[in-house]
Amino acid sequence: MSQCYNHAICATIEYMNSDIVAQVRACETRLYAAMLASNVAELDALIADDLLFVGPSGDLATKAMDLELHRTGVTQFHELVPQDLDIRIWSEQGAIAVVKIFLRGTYLGNDFAGDFRYLRVWRKGEMGWQVVGGSVSTIA
Repeated sequence: MSQCYNHAICATIEYMNSDIVAQVRACETRLYAAMLASNVAELDALIADDLLFVGPSGDLATKAMDLELHRTGVTQFHELVPQDLDIRIWSEQGAIAVVKIFLRGTYLGNDFAGDFRYLRVWRKGEMGWQVVGGSVSTIA
């Protein structure tokens, strides 16, 4: 366990981290709403152009692919219930979010429902906080 020898600096770092956690948590909430509504404009704002995302089947997806799935209705979420969101900060510009989500919806015309674990890498840049990478797995 590390020890803090300058309490003023440590308090400032703790405050900055709690502020970053709040910012990322707010972006996660915006992302859930955008996914549920297939709001392509909001998804476009929250997802970085250089996104790399691994889906539940192990396939790699880009931002363009994800937006197209929502735009065309190939992916539709009818229910999205986030639980157990955990956020880790590694810098003022980077964070990792892990969340368990119950999803119900359709993909390629097939109904699905169940618990999923998302891992997202968030980066703060000129466009604000955006997802640059991540994965989703089915929870058995």
